[in-house]
Amino acid sequence: MGGIANERHEPMELQIRAATLREAAAVSQILTEAAVWLRELREPLWDLDQLTVDRVAPDCDAGLYFLAWSGATAVGTMRLGDSDPLFWPEASADRAVYLHRLAVRRAAAGGGVSSALLRHAARIADVRGARYLRLDVEAGRSKLREVYERFGFEFHSDHAVGGVRVARYQLLCTNPLR
Repeated sequence: MGGIANERHEPMELQIRAATLREAAAVSQILTEAAVWLRELREPLWDLDQLTVDRVAPDCDAGLYFLAWSGATAVGTMRLGDSDPLFWPEASADRAVYLHRLAVRRAAAGGGVSSALLRHAARIADVRGARYLRLDVEAGRSKLREVYERFGFEFHSDHAVGGVRVARYQLLCTNPLR
């Protein structure tokens, strides 16, 4: 999903770090841009009211959001948590890191930002001693599922929440503490 113009689709040099409370606006802007773009494609993903600065700020303050930077410009974001009781209710005792809300600015699309964020998430999961890096995606989003599968995520199962069917994926960590 997904400013920096990168029409050649060359990998960008990125720095990825936890977003601070002061950077909640950057997180909100990236998520909102991605949500609006997906709405324009008639593939809505997130409610815009969930992406305001006020809504993402507490998670930024808690160190859950990460930002990918190309120079002084934030070009991508993701949220990482240690549990996901809504989409992985049976996995509460597992040592896993859960990935949500990965988004890349449109101007940076094709520059390797999402892959860099996924690699960073996998490193964080390893450092935390997690067995898995997990995520869910609406089951009908085949293109997004392919992105995660190409990265190495394996399909785990389907799960329904409130009438929405999601496909759950996980990536086995390289150094899990078992």
